[in-house]
Formats: sequence, C-alpha cells, structure tokens
Amino acid sequence: MSGTNVSRRGFLRTAAGVSVGAVGFPYIISSAALGAGGTVAASERITLGCVGVGSQGTGNMNGFLNKKEARVVAVCDVDKRHCDRAKGLVDKKYGNADCATYADFRELIARSDIDAISLATPDHWHAIPVVTAARAGKDVYGEKPLARTIHEAKVMRDTVNRYGRIWQTGSWQRSVANFHHGCELVRNGRIGKVTRVEVGLPTGGSTGGRQAKPVPESLDWDAWLGPAPWRPYIDFGGQGVHWDWRWIMDYSGGQLTDWAGHHIDIAHWGLGLDETGPVEIEGKGVYPKDGIYDAPTAYKFTCKYANGVEMVVANDRQVPKGMGTVWYGEKGWVHVDRGRQATEPASLWNETIGANETRLYESRDHQQNFLNCVKSRQKTITPIEVACRSITVGLLGEIAMLLERQVRWDPVKEEFVNDPEANRMLSRPMRAPWHL
Repeated sequence: MSGTNVSRRGFLRTAAGVSVGAVGFPYIISSAALGAGGTVAASERITLGCVGVGSQGTGNMNGFLNKKEARVVAVCDVDKRHCDRAKGLVDKKYGNADCATYADFRELIARSDIDAISLATPDHWHAIPVVTAARAGKDVYGEKPLARTIHEAKVMRDTVNRYGRIWQTGSWQRSVANFHHGCELVRNGRIGKVTRVEVGLPTGGSTGGRQAKPVPESLDWDAWLGPAPWRPYIDFGGQGVHWDWRWIMDYSGGQLTDWAGHHIDIAHWGLGLDETGPVEIEGKGVYPKDGIYDAPTAYKFTCKYANGVEMVVANDRQVPKGMGTVWYGEKGWVHVDRGRQATEPASLWNETIGANETRLYESRDHQQNFLNCVKSRQKTITPIEVACRSITVGLLGEIAMLLERQVRWDPVKEEFVNDPEANRMLSRPMRAPWHL
C-alpha cells in the first residue's frame, strides 16, 4: 500500500477484512494517506449511519453533524417519527434531501459507502447491531452501557477486536478535564496507596403498573422488542416506551447499569484496573413489589479486588459524598463528579502532574477523538475492552444482589468460580430469530 495513493475509505475497506491478529495490521498510517489537515475532501470524509435516533441518538447525531470530517448519510429507527425527525435535521444541515431512512439496521449496515455507525438503542439492542457492524467492517461509536449481559459484552468485544474495528464508548467523562486530572492524581500516588473507592450512582427508578394499549402506528413493536421476551405493548410511563424501558430488567438494569459505564469506568481509570475486575462481590438491592417495573430503586454492593482494594457501588443516598467517584488513600482522598471536584487536603487539586509522571490518555472532545481514531486506527480513549470491564462490575453487582449472596469472580477467565447457578446468569436467551 502506498500511503499517498490509497484513499481513506479504500484503506478502511481493506482493513475490515483483516483480523486483529494478522501480521502487520496497520494501526497507524500516515496523515497523508487519510487527507488529514486542511480542507477535508468529500471523498475523504467519514460517512456515518445513525442507528437509534431517539433522545440520546439525536444528541450524538447532532454532534457528528458539526464535525467537518464526518458526513451523516443515513438514519435508522424502529419508530418512524424518530426517523423522519432525524432526517429533517440532517437534510437541513446539509441543505438537501439526501439522508436515507431505514427501519432495519441491517439494511443501513449493508451499505458499502458507510464507514461507521453511531449506535444509541436500548441496552438489550446493543449486542446484535454491533456484532453485525463489526463483521461488515464498520467502526462504531456506541452508547453505554456496553451490553445487557456479560456474555453479550464479551462477544461484542471479541468481534470488534477480531475484525480490527475502532470502537468508542459514549462514556464521555474520560474526555472531561476534572475526571482526567482526578485520575492522574490518584495514579501518581498523591493520596498514597488506595484502600477504598466509593462510587455513587443515581437513586431510584419508577414503580407502578401500566395498561396494555394499541401500538402507535409509527412504531414497529416487534422490532423494538427484538431479542427480548415478547410482551403486549404497554405505555411504559410518563416519558413513554422510548425512555421508561430502563426500569424493566428485560431491557436494562435501571440506574445501576445506566450509570455503571460512567462512574465505575472512572474508578477503574484512576486505579489502573481497566483490563481486570473484582474477585468477590456481595450486596443488596431494593426491588419494586408491584407493577411492570422491576429494576432496583436502591442498591449497594461491595467489590474486592485481588490487590486488596475495596470498591463500594451504591445509589447516591447510601454513600457519604453522593454522586461520583471517591478514591480514599493513606494520605487523603480525591472526589470527582460532573461539574465538581474536591480533595483532602484541599490544596491537592491544584497540584500539577509532571512531565515524567504517569500521564493518562487525553481527549477534550469525545466524538472528535473517535473520528481521529477512525483515521489513525489508534485506540480511542474508551475502547471496547474498557467498556466491557466497566459494565461487567455493574452486572456482577446485579447478579450478586439477585442471588442475595456473595459470589466469587475470576477476572481472567471471566466466569464465576465453582458457581454454576451464577454462571447461568452471565447470559440470557434471545427471542427467535435473533441470536449472536
């Protein structure tokens, strides 16, 4: 391959057919080969398809619409209202009517002119589109949490890696300055040896029941359910099916799994434990007794790591400092959350990390980091291994709370130790014809 004679898209298509283990897979190629710098030629833009264009998906799509290196060419959603609205936004931005709409993600992914997808579907609908996209040679910007089960997360990770795809998780806190600085303080020993971490996530969810209703004409209900068990259409709550699905465990684990990919992710980053996990987990959850919602409204579990660190994950009302991540060390503590931070001693926050100290991957624009890595083939700030390990902790806590007992975990084999009952909970059946 001559760098100056190969277009970016041609390179990406060639790379899609090469597994990660192949000798000489070019993770880094010259900027000249990719047309980096200056004006981005139309032929060198990264073309995107957006799968799932509800609230979060539309927000992500708007972010890419404002990037000069990106071109959104298609949108997909099982609700026609979402598709029509998203198409209108795209067409208005570009001043034409070219944006294609799809109800089936497979048709969008099959397009050879699409380089990457932005995925923002309900949690139970993450694994299958990601595996499909990776096999088709697409890079993926995918929402957290990575998956609904640990088995799904592992399959997604292994497939993305096998096909050499670039992955960015929507765990954007790693691209924010205060989270980055807090983690660097901890990693460089400013509070001494860390013995305990507290992770505060949102309290609550919803309780109560809803009645079956006619399916809205714009919604393909069977497609929305996908691999989840069949149930009659129900208006899930005040914000509707497209929001309140997160309180039903067929689709999500509530606030626990919704936020595990954020603050547990930061806890691991500060500890340097991005590619491992705890060895013991136990805890207790409070679950609704009536109605269709069954995700925990309160939860608290403790994880012990092989290095002796103990991490408590709980809804914010059950940890002293509330939301965010707190590392406790021999010489003080560091607390980071969205829009705030604190340390003990207070002067610690103003310390500078030296050039010869541990410096963490730096990004100040999460979507731009993804686009840059699609070009360079370098790893993003939140690659899929990190996403897999982050959500695994939340899902381990979920399993321990459901079993109401301690479980032991092997983070190398990624299975429970001598515990067939717990190991059966690593995966869930998928409703035909869907499968991984």
